[in-house]
Amino acid sequence: MKWETFGRRQVYGSPWVELWLDDVEVPGLGRIEHHVIRHPKSSATAVVTNEADEFLLLYRHRFITDRWGWEIPAGWVEPGEEPAAAAAREVEEETGWRPGDVELLTEYDAMAGISNAHFHAYHVTGCTRIGEPEDVSESTKVEWLTEAAVVELLVGGQIADGPSHAALSYYLGPHRLRRPRP
Repeated sequence: MKWETFGRRQVYGSPWVELWLDDVEVPGLGRIEHHVIRHPKSSATAVVTNEADEFLLLYRHRFITDRWGWEIPAGWVEPGEEPAAAAAREVEEETGWRPGDVELLTEYDAMAGISNAHFHAYHVTGCTRIGEPEDVSESTKVEWLTEAAVVELLVGGQIADGPSHAALSYYLGPHRLRRPRP
């Protein structure tokens, strides 16, 4: 069943987020106003690994949830920018490591029932250390962690950020299962 849209009005808008009320007809329910969170830009995330099968993660505090946790590099895709270039830019700015290869892992809509938030998740390899992170507001520390440590952080709730959780879980699961085995 497909919902029919009759119109929409913006309640709030900024360069980062917009709140809309959409006038929709829901089959079997009738016509309602549905809240929709629209993001003017998509987001790019990066699972960064090295030859030792370690993962490059950032440790930071998120004031909205008031939680500390580990995350992967991520950020907005700027107008006219390719998502892969945005992922590479974010890795360099947030970690001080310059990416070598950038390969698409998956794309997904994080909250399709209420938002158009679209994420591009990449696997980044072949990084070269170029110095300290450019954006010091992004994290308290940047570290290479073993796969076992990352799995424990995922299971233990220390990676609670949705894009990080989704990209790392995808990398450790479907991505690995679809790769040809030696």
